[in-house]
Amino acid sequence: MIRQVIVAEGKSDAARITRAVEADVIVTEGYTLRPAVIADIRAAYEKRGIIILTDPDGPGERIRARLTTLFPNALHAFVPKEEASTEDDVGIENASAESIRKALSKVRVQEQKDSGLFQARDLFAAGLSGNPEAARRRAAVGAALGIGYGNSRQFVKRLNHFGITRKEWEQALTAVREETHD
Repeated sequence: MIRQVIVAEGKSDAARITRAVEADVIVTEGYTLRPAVIADIRAAYEKRGIIILTDPDGPGERIRARLTTLFPNALHAFVPKEEASTEDDVGIENASAESIRKALSKVRVQEQKDSGLFQARDLFAAGLSGNPEAARRRAAVGAALGIGYGNSRQFVKRLNHFGITRKEWEQALTAVREETHD
């Protein structure tokens, strides 16, 4: 059983998560975050801790940002978009149990202070910006590191705020290169 309470967007997400792992789940029911939902999340945050696991899309990222502001020491888990998508939908409810378990095995806390360890030039040197394959490569490295996808600016911010080390960075780049033969 996962000790922390998982915060997801909807009931379908919660059902998929509880089929993948034994955990308690609170659903946000969208971005509005009713006062009762915030109170439930706050109680879980203070007693057991929370893991934010929102959809890998724009609305999911906005909900994650709002929750991070309210609960700065929350843990974060990310299911890659390609593992949570169907032809016409993106969401945790579409992810496999294995993808959910893998995301939860890589939880990270978002640090409030920017480590400054990574710069845009690091992405460029690694082929994660400035070329046609950059977005795909960032998605793969983000999945390997457990920090999700972001455009170049967001990705540097995530590297610096999720405490990624140079060693983790190099290992992820190597793993992705080996997997994709890049």
